Amino acid sequence: MRKVLCGLCVLCVLDVAAVCAQTPTTTRLAILQAEDRRAPTANDLAIIRAGAHSADPQTMRIGIRALGRLERPSLIPDITHGLRQNEPEIRIEAATAIGQAAQGWKRDRPATAAALDAAFSTVVARLKVEADADVRAALCETIGRLPYTTAAQVDHAEHALLDTAARTDAIADRLGVAKGFEALVRLQRAVRPPSDDAIALLRKFVTPGAGEPATGARVRRLALETLVTANVVDDALVATAAHDPDAQVRRLAMRAAATRDRTPASDAVLLTVLGNPTSVSIAAAASSADDSPIVRLEALRSLKTRGGDQVCAASAVRTTDRDPHVALLAIDQLGGCGASTAAVALLESLADDRGAWMLPRAWQRAAHAIVALAAAAPDRAAVALPRLAGADVWQVRMYAARAAATLKDRALLDRLAKDESDNVREAAVAALKTLAGHDADDVYVAQLTRSGYQVLRAAAAALDGTTHGDTAIPALRAAAERLKAEGRDNGHDARDAIAKTLADAGEATASNGHGRGQTPAPASRGQTPHHDLNADDLRRLAAPRARITIRDVGTFELALFTAQAPATVLRFAHLAESGYYNGLTFHRVVANFVIQGGSPGANEYVGDAAFMRDELGSWPHVRGAVGISTRGRDTGDAQIFIDLVDNPRLDHDYTVFAQVLNGIEVVDRIVEGDVIERIDILSGP
Repeated sequence: MRKVLCGLCVLCVLDVAAVCAQTPTTTRLAILQAEDRRAPTANDLAIIRAGAHSADPQTMRIGIRALGRLERPSLIPDITHGLRQNEPEIRIEAATAIGQAAQGWKRDRPATAAALDAAFSTVVARLKVEADADVRAALCETIGRLPYTTAAQVDHAEHALLDTAARTDAIADRLGVAKGFEALVRLQRAVRPPSDDAIALLRKFVTPGAGEPATGARVRRLALETLVTANVVDDALVATAAHDPDAQVRRLAMRAAATRDRTPASDAVLLTVLGNPTSVSIAAAASSADDSPIVRLEALRSLKTRGGDQVCAASAVRTTDRDPHVALLAIDQLGGCGASTAAVALLESLADDRGAWMLPRAWQRAAHAIVALAAAAPDRAAVALPRLAGADVWQVRMYAARAAATLKDRALLDRLAKDESDNVREAAVAALKTLAGHDADDVYVAQLTRSGYQVLRAAAAALDGTTHGDTAIPALRAAAERLKAEGRDNGHDARDAIAKTLADAGEATASNGHGRGQTPAPASRGQTPHHDLNADDLRRLAAPRARITIRDVGTFELALFTAQAPATVLRFAHLAESGYYNGLTFHRVVANFVIQGGSPGANEYVGDAAFMRDELGSWPHVRGAVGISTRGRDTGDAQIFIDLVDNPRLDHDYTVFAQVLNGIEVVDRIVEGDVIERIDILSGP
């Protein structure tokens, strides 16, 4: 799979060069800029429409893509002509754009049966005559993700995918069918579960029989993920997939095991992956366990989900796992092992490792241990907690606040709500909201003078329904005016929380509402939009790479997708070249999902001031894909995330602007708090 991804990266870089190496024409740049504005005027829409019907293939491709990204179903007729063009790249773009435009039906109002059936029929009609396997794959994926509302529509979509699978054995077709089914089942299982025929096909994709065509690793992953989503995996399939040569398939097998009733056979699969830690020595368990940390981690997580006597013993052994993410999960899971004196003693030892509290890549174990200890043995945690609450590393104090929430330690939470770090304050306020409610309103009001949007948001939410309006309302108004004056797009979460609390108290405020399918209102009138698109940089960054250096960990390189996401790449490059990312951290690490970083506040709510527009395209969220974090459509604030595993549920919902070219093992070693030393943009081959 790694070789396949590298090959895809190279192809994408070549595609970037083909599109951008020449001087961008005025027309192409105008299309990109109109798309970046989200075509608010008739003139902008006319520019994009003209591009989509251009005689120049590359201009047509850019225009069709832009029409889809506007997510206006009424534009689907303008896109469909692209399905009849000679160039397969344009037909792929049109298939993807139809699927993206159709998402507008989710935001505005559900599609009428006639409108959705028309879009579906257009895609299926092309699928039946399409000669190119890659185009057929894109059409199948679009069929899977159209926003159906009836069981009959889902039935027709499933039939189209099954018909395609019956007509060809090409790997590209199988991949397209698998992607189509993954989206269809994930989005529509409540409307209509997959049929027996669909389940049989997906099982065959996971474990092809003798004499049948081989399937690629991504096909097997997608098929197994779909079967897990549908909850139709049995012990036999789990056992077979657990021996797949691809680590991600084995990971999914461990996840599937969590959905099964406990049986000796399913228990054996999980324990074998972990080296049978309940029956052999620690050294023997380490040497015989699955060599992939993502598989070990998923097996450990599944043991916890299923319950049983093995969980505590297996977790205790895995606290010494050579992979930090497996070890931290094991520590977390010991929080449910209060009946084990050995587990409690281990957590005490880890939490009391004062030497680790000062080290940037060691504090995580103690921090996780104190939270787990608070759940497992509150009396023991109460003794250790004050020391960690005074640690120099603010992340340790933040975890101490989480432990204090479990212990219901009001005094310590009041103290941590005055911490110099707004992240610590946020954790304390969130805990006090649950523990003390409006008895702590004075603490929440005190936060409203802080600069961190995360703590402002938490304080405003905690004050909702306040019984101390005489002090809270003026403070909320003042905070709202300050945020309005700052005029930063990415302050919208804090503004919205304040506006809601004031509205619930009968105070009128300007609306800043937004949703996943909506663009938030600007922070203030007259604010100049931030645009990075310009012809010179599109030429300069025709085929760029980025080298990211992580302090005390190593470096990795990205291929940047200027052709697919030009506005995103240019913003990222400009910020990197200005030194914006230097010294920032990866503040969010979710094992077997993503790592996220690039926030000046080391949290979800503080980023670059001006929002970026989503550039949703066809590149999938596979392992090593690099995306832009958002909290609603078009709300990217330059925080980046890297997929640690394939995450198909993120496809077409978050911009992918790069792919790890080399150094993925460095990405795997990143832990919470790791520092981005620098990002260098490398132009040219």
